[in-house]
Amino acid sequence: MDQLSLFSADDYYQFPEELLEYTEHFLSAAEASMLYELLIENVSWRETSQKMYDKTVLTPRLTAWYGEEGKSYTLGNNMVSTNPWSPELLALKQNIEKSTRYQFNTVLLNLYRDANDSVAWHRDKDSELGIRPVIASVSLGQVRNFDFRKVDDHHKKYSLPLSHGSLLIMKGDLQTHWEHRIAKSVKPMQPRINLTFRLIKE
Repeated sequence: MDQLSLFSADDYYQFPEELLEYTEHFLSAAEASMLYELLIENVSWRETSQKMYDKTVLTPRLTAWYGEEGKSYTLGNNMVSTNPWSPELLALKQNIEKSTRYQFNTVLLNLYRDANDSVAWHRDKDSELGIRPVIASVSLGQVRNFDFRKVDDHHKKYSLPLSHGSLLIMKGDLQTHWEHRIAKSVKPMQPRINLTFRLIKE
C-alpha cells in the first residue's frame, strides 16, 4: 500500500479545502499542555466494549462524552449519556465555534494510552450527525498519524501527523467518500488525547 503525506513538501497530496482544514497551532504550546494535564486528571475516562464479528472486545482506548447537562443522545443505535460541560471544555468549544463559525453540542474524548491503542478504519456517518457532518478534532499530547483512504480505493493511504494543540476540521463529503483511522504503532508512544466536537441532531 502506498503511503503519502498531507501538507508536506515530499509525497505531497493537497486535500480539497471543502473536505479538510488543518491548523497546526490552534492552541499555543502552553495552552495545549495545561488543557492536557487538566483532562488527564479530571475526565471520567471509561473503558468500553464493542461487537466484532461474533466476539465482544474491549475498545483499544479510553473514552468520555461531554455535552449539555442531563442530555442523552442516540448515536448509531446506542444511547449516549453525556457528562456536563466542564469550564475548560466549554471554553474550548466556544473558541472553536468563534474561529470556525460551526456549532457543536457534544464532544467525544479519546485517550490513546500508548502505542497499542488505536481506532480502526471507519467513517463518522451516523444519521444523527446529518448528511454532511462537520467534526472539529483537537489533538493533545503525543503526535500520532491520522490516516485517510478512499472508500473505493484502498491502495493509497494518506497520513497527517496531528501535532500537540492542532485543530482538524472534517466536513463536506469526507465521511461519504473517505475512511480514517489511528493505527497501532511499532514505536513507543506517550499518551494522546483527541477531542472530536460534533453537532448531534435532536
